[in-house]
Amino acid sequence: MSASATPNLLAQRPLGNTRLLVTPLCVGCAQLGDMPETFAFSVSEERALDTLRSAFSSPINFLDTAAAYGDGESERRIGVVLKELGGLPDGYVLATKADRSLQTGDFSGDQIKRSIERSLRLLGLDRLQIVHLHDPEHTTFENVMSRGGPVEVLQKFRDEGVIGHLGIAGGPIDMLIQYVETGAFESVITHNRFTLINRSAEPLLELAAQRGLAVLNAAPYGSGILAKGPDAYARYAYQDASPELVEAVRRIAEVCERHGVPLAAAALQFSMRDPRITSTIVGMSRPERITQTIELATHAIPDELWQELAQLPAAEDDPEAHRW
Repeated sequence: MSASATPNLLAQRPLGNTRLLVTPLCVGCAQLGDMPETFAFSVSEERALDTLRSAFSSPINFLDTAAAYGDGESERRIGVVLKELGGLPDGYVLATKADRSLQTGDFSGDQIKRSIERSLRLLGLDRLQIVHLHDPEHTTFENVMSRGGPVEVLQKFRDEGVIGHLGIAGGPIDMLIQYVETGAFESVITHNRFTLINRSAEPLLELAAQRGLAVLNAAPYGSGILAKGPDAYARYAYQDASPELVEAVRRIAEVCERHGVPLAAAALQFSMRDPRITSTIVGMSRPERITQTIELATHAIPDELWQELAQLPAAEDDPEAHRW
C-alpha cells in the first residue's frame, strides 16, 4: 500500500503572478467575526483573539478575512492582535475583501471606497496586500465594471499603493469565470464548489491555471459536514443538507473509515493535492484547530483511498456537482 505525498506546510508557493508567497493552508477568519446566523454557533472575542495568536505562531503564514464577516468584527479582532504584535509580522500575508453595505445593499464605487477605508482602520494598517471584490452576485457585472464602479475604485487604490493586488471572490462559477476573463484580477476565491462531493468549480480552476491566477479554495469541508460527518453536522454550504447529500457523505465516510483515514483529512487533502489550487482556506474558530488542521493536512493517505473514492457518484441532487 502506498501513500500519496502530502504538501509541506513550510513550503510556501507564489500567489499567482504576484510576488507574495503563501502556505498551501490559509486560516479563514469568517467564524472569528461571530456569525451565528451563518455558522450556527458564536465565537467570543477572547476565543477569537486566542485563535489568531495561535495562527500567527504557527507554520501557516496566510489569513483571509472580509469586511462583511461580522460586519467588520472579524477585521476588528484581527486588528487587536496585529496591534499586540506591532503590525503584520514579516512574511505573513493578510487578504481581505471589499463588500457591499450589509444594511442597504449598496454596491456602488463609493461604497467600495468606504469598505476599504473601514478595513484599513479596523485592521490598523496603511496598506492592504490583497483585496478581493466580494460576492458580486449581489449586483450586476455591468455595475461592477462600470466607470466609477467597484473595480475602477479598487484599481485606483492599487495605483495609489493602498492595495497591492486585486482578486475576485464569490459563489456562482459562471459569474466568476466572467470576471476572470476581464483580466482585471490576479486571484480568485471559490467556496463550497470544489469538495469531495462537488466539483462544479472545475472549469474555473482550469481557466485560472491557464491565465496564471492564484486559486484559493474555501470551505473544503462544505461548512462542516465533511469534517464532522453527516450524523454530527448535517449541513452543507451553510444550509441543511438534503437526504441525498447526507447519504453521499456517508458513503465517503465509510470508505475513509475502512482505510483508517479521518474524513476531515480526506476532505482537506482533496483540495490541497490539486496543483491548480494555490491555497486552501479553512475556517478556524478555536486555537486548537490550528494544530489539528496541520495534522489533518499531513495525515498519510493511501492511494487506494483516492481510487476508491473516484468510483463513487456525486450527490445527485446537487445541480453543480459532477461525477468525480
